[in-house]
Amino acid sequence: MDSFEAFKEKLDQEHKWPDMYVFKFVVPVGKATEFKTAFQHEAFQEKKSKAGNYISFTLKKRLQSSDEVVEMYLQAQKIDGIIAL
Repeated sequence: MDSFEAFKEKLDQEHKWPDMYVFKFVVPVGKATEFKTAFQHEAFQEKKSKAGNYISFTLKKRLQSSDEVVEMYLQAQKIDGIIAL
């Protein structure tokens, strides 16, 4: 959790909240449904990898604070095999 505290500090230095934040996640194809369910209320773009093994999801969202950014990453972290960029 200390790494999230350092991340929050960096976010607060770089952003003036509320602000737009872009998330990018790479998910194994077999976990795409799980991702879509977890983020069903979010608007995202998706793109399959060339080999078709992964799908990248890009979410752009206006957030009120660095806490909301961390909450989104914690939610994503529950999906096995996800990569956050």
